[in-house]
Parts: sequence; structure tokens; C-alpha cells
Amino acid sequence: SMKTTFPEKAKKFFTSWEFVLLLILFAEIVIFATKNPKFLMPRVLFGSLNDIISICIISLFVTFVMITGGIDIQAGSIVGLSSIVLGVAWQDGGMNIWAAVALAVVVAGVCGALSGYFVAYCGVQPMVVTLGGSFLFTGVALLVSNLSATESYKGISGFPDSFLQISKFKLFGVIPCQVIIFLVLAVIAYVLLNKTKYGRMVFLIGVNKDAAEFSGINTRLITMTTYILSGISAAIAGIILTSYIGTAKSDIGVTFTLPIITAVVLGGTLSTGGKGSVVGTALAAVVIGVLKFGLPLCFKVPQQYLDIPVGLLLLVVVIGRSLLTNPKVVAALHQKDKK
Repeated sequence: SMKTTFPEKAKKFFTSWEFVLLLILFAEIVIFATKNPKFLMPRVLFGSLNDIISICIISLFVTFVMITGGIDIQAGSIVGLSSIVLGVAWQDGGMNIWAAVALAVVVAGVCGALSGYFVAYCGVQPMVVTLGGSFLFTGVALLVSNLSATESYKGISGFPDSFLQISKFKLFGVIPCQVIIFLVLAVIAYVLLNKTKYGRMVFLIGVNKDAAEFSGINTRLITMTTYILSGISAAIAGIILTSYIGTAKSDIGVTFTLPIITAVVLGGTLSTGGKGSVVGTALAAVVIGVLKFGLPLCFKVPQQYLDIPVGLLLLVVVIGRSLLTNPKVVAALHQKDKK
């Protein structure tokens, strides 16, 4: 029978990587809360999420790109581009704020499509394309900010209140709007990847591109759409971030690349493609976020050193996972069990 019984499901869950991530998250919260009880105040905890929510949102969709066997290191630059497009269209172009938001999303989608086109239809290496993309889009963002009457280092502010509500509104007075947006996007990403034909095609391309092609899937188009999704998610993050800081700047998001890729890889997505999970990515992004928030608050770690623990975490996980899936190591472990 195809139906899995409850014990089987439970066993699968408790041996899953997502469960390990949950344990790590739980451990982090316990350690940080014991060290500094302030850590658990909803205001403080949710406040910390503002800084990582962009990474959480973008990494959900970079997961799709990496499942196809690609990589996307341009999302961070699209965050800044969509922010400044929004600002300039509204302030200097006289557009309605929501029309400007829509424009920013469209521009980001086009950026994703451009890189996706080179990867999927021209067969250029994703790393090379999206590295070029990150320089290109950062440059374009600077160009756009120079179109503005405001000096680029100042950024564009004075947005209407309706727009600022994106980051100010709190459900039940506690849960910030950003968190709700993230959860909604996580559900959408999960359903797309696990419950639709599209998701199955994405996985199949990652497992075996030729087999996918032979089975009648338009692999090039599907691959290209993953980059478009990633671009659009970067725009959503850029819009939320612009609302949160109240300023449109061309360089917000430049530091996001490392944490985004870290979240996806830490979440259990193989960089070679064919394996990955939205739930894993979402959990990993939160694990990284809590780490980056808790260390300064509870252990007085200076902000500029926070990449070190994140980098170490990534290395440990990648090396650990490659060891555990290495046939020789697995065989050696089984020998031990038999003795």
C-alpha cells in the first residue's frame, strides 16, 4: 500500500534533517534565553526577525534554483535594485506607491529571467552568470539612484504611511506583518515544490536533466523560471526592507549572498541538485537568524564577527553531510556495528 502509517511517518520525521535543525534551533533558544532572559521577550524576538526576514524569504526560492543544480548569488543585488526602482519611480517618476511596488517586482522578474535565460538556453555556468548578474544589477541600481534628485548616499525617504504599514502592522499586536508574509510565501513555496507538477519537474531536472528532457519536460523553460522566482522573491524582500528602514537605497542587500546560500545548503539542499526542501531552508534561515541575533545580545559578540560562526556552521554541516553520505564512511560505520 502507498499510504504511510503514522509510526512510519513519525520515524521518518525523527530521522529527518529538518528534525535535526529543529533541535539546533531549540538548543539555540534555550542557551540564549538562559544567558539573557530578555531574549525571549516577543518584542525583542520579533524585532530581531526584521534583519533576517529578507534572507528567509529569498532563500525559500533560491532553493528551487539549487534543486535544478544551479546557484543564485545575484539575489542580494536585486534587493537593492528593487528598492531603488521603487523609490525613484515613486519620488521622481510620480508613480502611485503601489504601482511603483509592482514595477519593482516586474524589474526583478526581468533580471531573474535574463540570468535564467543565459543559464538555461545558452548553457553558461550559473555561478558565472549570477556573479556577473550581481555586478550588473548593482551597477544598474546605482544608475537608477543617480536618476533621482536625491543624492544616492542619502537614499529616498518620506514614504506614505500606507507603505510603511507593511513593516509596522502587527497581527494581534505581536506578530509583525513581515513574519506573516514569510509564512505565506513558505506555504506557497512548499506547495509549489511538493504538491504540483512544476515542483516534480524541478526535482527531476536536478536529478537527471537528460531524463527530464526525454520525458517531455521543457527543461530550459522550467530552469529559467526558477531564476525568475528567485528574482521576484528578492524584490519582495527589498520592498519589505525599504518599508522597514523607511528608506530606498541601492545597496541594501549586498551582504545577503552568503547567508542566503548558507540557509539553502544548511537546509539540506544539495548544491549538485536533485535534493532539497523548503521546510529545511526555512528552518535553517531561522537558525542562522537566531544565531546572528543571539550572539551579540547574550554573549556580547561584536557584529562584524558574526560571519565567522555562520561560516563555521556551514562548513561543519557540509563536511559532516558529505562524510555521512560517503560510501566508505558508511561501510566503516557498519563494520563497527557488526563487531
